[in-house]
Formats: sequence, C-alpha cells, structure tokens
Amino acid sequence: MSGYCGTAPGHPVHGPYHDREYGFPTKDETVLMERLALEIFQAGLSWLIVLQKRPSMNAAFKGFEVDRVAGFGERDVTRLLADPGIIRNSLKLEAIIENAKRIRAMRKNDGGFAAWIEAQHPLSKAEWVKLFKKTFKFTGGEITGEFLMSIGYLPGTHRPTCPVYKRLAKLPPPWMQAGKGFYDVG
Repeated sequence: MSGYCGTAPGHPVHGPYHDREYGFPTKDETVLMERLALEIFQAGLSWLIVLQKRPSMNAAFKGFEVDRVAGFGERDVTRLLADPGIIRNSLKLEAIIENAKRIRAMRKNDGGFAAWIEAQHPLSKAEWVKLFKKTFKFTGGEITGEFLMSIGYLPGTHRPTCPVYKRLAKLPPPWMQAGKGFYDVG
C-alpha cells in the first residue's frame, strides 16, 4: 500500500492515519484489537469507509477493550447490527467478538497478544497468513497482511521517499530489525 503515500498526506481522513499510525509498532492490546477489527471490517469495502466509521465503531465496541468485547453476547450483536454508524455484517461482528476471546486467552497461554506476535517474528507473509487463519476467525491474506503492516511486522506501508518512512526507520519497526531481504510481501 505504499501508493498510500501519494494520496493520504493532507487528506482529512487518510492523512492522520498515514502520518501517525500506519506502520508504527505497538504493543498495546487495545490498539492491536482495534487494528485487527478494522482490517476485518475493511474486507470488501474501502479503507476510507472504515476510517470514516472508526469513531462510531470505537464507541459501539467500547473502545475495543479486549475483555469488554470478549464479553459481548447475542444482545450486543443485535445492538451492533442495528447501529447505522458502524459496518454491519454479522460474520464480521461475530468474528471480532470471537477473536477478542482468543486474544484474552493469549494472556494466559502466551503472555498476551503482543507477546504472541513477537514470539512468531520473523515470518514470511505466507507463514503469517497460515498462522492467523489457524488462530483467528475471518483473517485471510489481505486482512492478515494489512494488520501486520499496520503494526510494523511486515514492510510496505510507506515508500522510502515518504517522510513517515524516515520517522519509522528511527524506531525501527520489527520488519526493519529483521532485515529488509527476509520478507516475501507478495
């Protein structure tokens, strides 16, 4: 999505995400939960729609706090399906709730979602996709790839000429630490 660098800067919706979030490493469980949910919501839709509905989805999903989302039941699914401010797809909603339960379980078994991701690193995109399909619901190649790019585990978020790329290189994200030649991003 490095083409994003040509269209996002200065855009009122895309710009802030491109400049401050996309590709930046995070270990915050709530941020990780939200990013995974946003990528699931995006399947079949434009990223602009997802970002425009992001504030409403954060409100509807109680800030994407894993324990709260994992506790959602049938009543919550009904409430979410009736909310015109969010993306309403029962398969996506149910997958996000189930994934929150699985992330919560990772705390005991793996030290948490961030620790689980870190323990797998580095993997090729194909290996990540296989692992995510085995571990989570509604996580195909595009969703997994974009999620991992968004948190710095796969390259491709920014062009080397993008000012954000230069800021990222100072951190650096996990994919840069592993070496640029390792990853098969295709």
